[in-house]
Amino acid sequence: MGDGSLTCLEICAGAGGQSLGLEDAKFSHALAVEIDPDACQTLRLNRPKWNIHEGDVREVNGKIYRNKIDLLAGGVPCPPFSIAGKQLGQDDERDLFPEALRLVEEINPKAVMLENVRGLSTAKFAVYRKSILDRLDELGYTADWQILNASEFGVPQLRPRFILVALKNRYFKKFDWPRPVGTPMTVADALLPLMARDCWPGAEQWADGAAGIGPTIVGGSRKHGGPDLGPTRARAAWADLGIDGKGLANFGPDEDTPIDHTPRLTLEMAAAIQGFPPHWKFFGKKTAAYRQIGNAFPPPVARAVGEAIAAALVTKSSEQPRQLTVVLSA
Repeated sequence: MGDGSLTCLEICAGAGGQSLGLEDAKFSHALAVEIDPDACQTLRLNRPKWNIHEGDVREVNGKIYRNKIDLLAGGVPCPPFSIAGKQLGQDDERDLFPEALRLVEEINPKAVMLENVRGLSTAKFAVYRKSILDRLDELGYTADWQILNASEFGVPQLRPRFILVALKNRYFKKFDWPRPVGTPMTVADALLPLMARDCWPGAEQWADGAAGIGPTIVGGSRKHGGPDLGPTRARAAWADLGIDGKGLANFGPDEDTPIDHTPRLTLEMAAAIQGFPPHWKFFGKKTAAYRQIGNAFPPPVARAVGEAIAAALVTKSSEQPRQLTVVLSA
């Protein structure tokens, strides 16, 4: 968990993927904001002492945190920019970038980290991206966008994310984007222990065919999507890795499972593919839990970016990291 040396306020926290990564990067949460009740229950289940605001980010008054937060972070909703959607951008009511910028102005954090889908990086949204950068510049920040693939940071799926990092001008010159870490993890690396746990005789044979990086897991929304691994193309890619992507299993294969069986992922396996640690528990039934997992920001990626931001903030300077001294309330 964060050691209290740096503070963060996280919006659109979901089931805690970014939260976990930022904790590992030594950020302590002053507040986590999330509108989905199931995801809020997941956060409470795993972090019962956290200050959690269950509701719309528009309800959050950032002024009570002014100059007391080191990092404002969040995974703002992706449908306005997703290639799979209508790409309405700023015309989509789910676009929360304006709210994030409002909170930046009210809180005046040292740093900002916002992640979204790769679709936001396309030419279609160039003017919109520039408007965000211009507003951050007006507020005293230098900002940069970068596409990071989760597979470059120990996560066995591609999952490209478009990440915005902004720091107060005096800190940005000390910031460097994280570099890829080691040899990419494969689906077999992540799942073999779970596939073999109940003595499935076909586990090693399965692993031989799963030595690759998986496609992006898609969790869907409350209106669309269910407990499967995505559209036809994604399911075909999973099939090439020896996974039946048409649904999720309640249990993994066991000693009575045929050697040539094509297994489905369990929730535990899907979480492992996203980079969640085994101890992290998800609230809700299968579809609700899988939606939280599939929509999460992989913790290892959040940790890598968080550590890069922390390094810029705590580099020898006359200014010490801020300590949170206000009484927290949602």
